Amino acid sequence: MKGILLAGGSGTRLHPITQATSKQLLPVYDKPMVYYPLSTLLLSGIRDIMIISTPADLPQFKRLLGDGSRFGVKFTFAEQPSPDGLAQAFLIAREWLQGEACALALGDNLIHGEHLSVLLRAAAARPEGATVFACQVRDPERYGVVSFDDTGRALEIIEKPAVPDSNWAVIGLYFYDKRVSDIATTIKPSARGELEITDLNQVYLQEGTLHVERLGRGTAWLDAGTPDSLMQAATFVQTIQSRQGMLVGSPEEVAFRKGFIDADQLRTLSRQLGKTELGRVLAELADHHPVGHS
Repeated sequence: MKGILLAGGSGTRLHPITQATSKQLLPVYDKPMVYYPLSTLLLSGIRDIMIISTPADLPQFKRLLGDGSRFGVKFTFAEQPSPDGLAQAFLIAREWLQGEACALALGDNLIHGEHLSVLLRAAAARPEGATVFACQVRDPERYGVVSFDDTGRALEIIEKPAVPDSNWAVIGLYFYDKRVSDIATTIKPSARGELEITDLNQVYLQEGTLHVERLGRGTAWLDAGTPDSLMQAATFVQTIQSRQGMLVGSPEEVAFRKGFIDADQLRTLSRQLGKTELGRVLAELADHHPVGHS
């Protein structure tokens, strides 16, 4: 399975900050925002990843991330000239995917949970259909909302409904089988002129192959796309790391625990971070913790 990290858009909800840089390069506590969805893809076991961004911002992502070798993975970069919807990612990546299954992670989504890796591996291993994840939110009208019947089976997904049928929002992480690019070519632009990911999910739902994993109280999901949510995400990461002593959204840590890199490579990465607390924690991890416990 391959992975796509979509980090495009103009970040208008964060202007004037994002008039100077990409939203996904803004700091969320001690790491750039893009590190959090990147860590999620690595946690899924995915090692071949395409990063999609705007022509103006793509050089900054290349400078930050390199070719992926320091994380034991491979990065490919592609341009999204205009933000024409999330499902456009599968058209941009179609040739690169070469008919393989794919996961899509949105560059401004932070997901953290104790048993998340188990759910991610199960979604990545599913041979057919699609898997999406849903969380309960207070303001479902801002998201794609999924409704369920009495047995828990997904009935319908509606993008930003005026009157939501439930408060379960589909979060920015999606797993699809090898048909996804072909299906994406059949999606028509919505009333707002975008290729909606909800319409793509609806195709899988109608054929009965969409799996919706509802994330419970033990999982946190933050969409860091507004000033308030950006601050909330930073506070969340700071709280977890300082009180529990565990890292959140560190691709270096995930790569080491997954066995993509060894202890010597992790020590090198920690030295590159200088005298930061993140560098200290990674050095300690390399010295005292075995690989393979993600």
